[in-house]
Amino acid sequence: MTSATAANPGSARTLSHVARSSLLIAVFFTLDKGLGFLRQILIGRQFGVSAELDAFNAANNLPDLLFALISGGALALALIPVLAEVLDHQGQPPMWELFSRIGNWAFLLTGALALGIAALAGPIVRSELGIAPGFTPELQSLVVSLMRLNLIATLIFSLSGLVMAGLQANQHFLLPAMAPVFYDLGQIFGALVLAPTAGLTLGPLRLPAAGMGVQGLVYGVILGALLHLVVQFPGLLRFRFRWSPRLGLDHPGIRQVARLMGPRILTIGAFNLIFIVQDNLASRLGVGAVTALAFGWLIMQVPETIVGTALGTAILPTLSEQAARGDERGFEASLARAVQVLLAFALPTTVILGIVIRPLLQAAFGFDPQDTDLVTWATRAFLVGLAGHSLLEVAARAFYARQNARTPLLASMLSAAVFVVAGIGLFKPLGAPGIGLANSLAFSLEAGLLLVLLARRYPSLGHQGRPLTRILAGTLLGGGCAWWVLSLWPGAPLFGAVAALSAGSALSLAFVIPELRLLRRL
Repeated sequence: MTSATAANPGSARTLSHVARSSLLIAVFFTLDKGLGFLRQILIGRQFGVSAELDAFNAANNLPDLLFALISGGALALALIPVLAEVLDHQGQPPMWELFSRIGNWAFLLTGALALGIAALAGPIVRSELGIAPGFTPELQSLVVSLMRLNLIATLIFSLSGLVMAGLQANQHFLLPAMAPVFYDLGQIFGALVLAPTAGLTLGPLRLPAAGMGVQGLVYGVILGALLHLVVQFPGLLRFRFRWSPRLGLDHPGIRQVARLMGPRILTIGAFNLIFIVQDNLASRLGVGAVTALAFGWLIMQVPETIVGTALGTAILPTLSEQAARGDERGFEASLARAVQVLLAFALPTTVILGIVIRPLLQAAFGFDPQDTDLVTWATRAFLVGLAGHSLLEVAARAFYARQNARTPLLASMLSAAVFVVAGIGLFKPLGAPGIGLANSLAFSLEAGLLLVLLARRYPSLGHQGRPLTRILAGTLLGGGCAWWVLSLWPGAPLFGAVAALSAGSALSLAFVIPELRLLRRL
């Protein structure tokens, strides 16, 4: 037992709850990412690395930004600590009243902004500083129409994202963790039924085909958003949710959320600006660059979400409670353990997955060699930032748990500036992988800066020397093992890749057994 745990006997119970919640979230995130990857395989095999798929991916950025600013990451992370505090001190009815007021405002603001974006979609896409200035006029028109459709899903998500925050504030993670799975199912229906021009055959079953093309993918997104919302309704009933039609701004909780949300909006805006700039630059590189970056980002996000996002999501309410109680030693212990676990996971994954990724991509998507190479190097470029992205999930939440939104804002603004400079410098000589590398550099710098600032208050964060040395040794030996095993089967690259992934992972895991045990104690 650590000194922090000994000093606070209740922390063992709390941290055990974090471990259980992390595992629950990780299981559903794994299912979510598995379904998401299946969806991308279906889409990739139908559309290839094509101009139409470039348009679909580019059309997602601004609706995603709108959701993130209003009801997604910006409001959710600002809302959870405040709801948890109201729940702890006043009970459920006052918490749901505050939740209703904020939800009403969020839906109205999202609707107003969505209408504005729909009206100005043309200039937004075609402008030199817009979404896709490098696309052909025909492709830009397709982006405009797809973006307008996507805004319908954004309106639905403006409610669903808030429901997730409300349930998580009640320490309920099951239904919010299930919601992305149902979102994937809606999108898979779009890829299997709505988009194809000819019915796909699955064993003895031949599916109908709506023949909507790439528009069918967007209708699948809308269906998925509806399912994402509806699946969480039982949680609202369980926790006795009562909707209030009030819009008044006189509630002190609204002012508290607004103080936290203002900097968070700018933080999320800086984060999503990176992806808008990313597609702006990629649109100038020719057909396939936007799609290669979308695939590369998705693949990197699979391991990052399963561990980084799951752990960050589960630990935020606990960190918020510890901060509210003034439990500094418990807060520090939770944070230090989370950082150590994330390093033990992210560093070996970066190296081993980077080595075996090409034959896995070729088997999954069936792209031609040139397109496979493009997606492979884009993925490797994003994998460089896997540790940074994972650590950022916890580091940023540590500040929000203390209701400090200003520091993550400044760090994210610096990250966005670094990305813009690096992206402009790297995209021409390196192509799409250069943009992915700029992303990795920017987010790794942001995570490192936040951790350095946290270590000034919580010194144990900086005492990772011996564990880090062991993790690095496992990373290098696991990567070397994966490379050697892969080279043994040049004529069977898929079998070799699976064997290399298994052998390299097993060897690296032997070096991080203490972190596996530490995860059990979180």
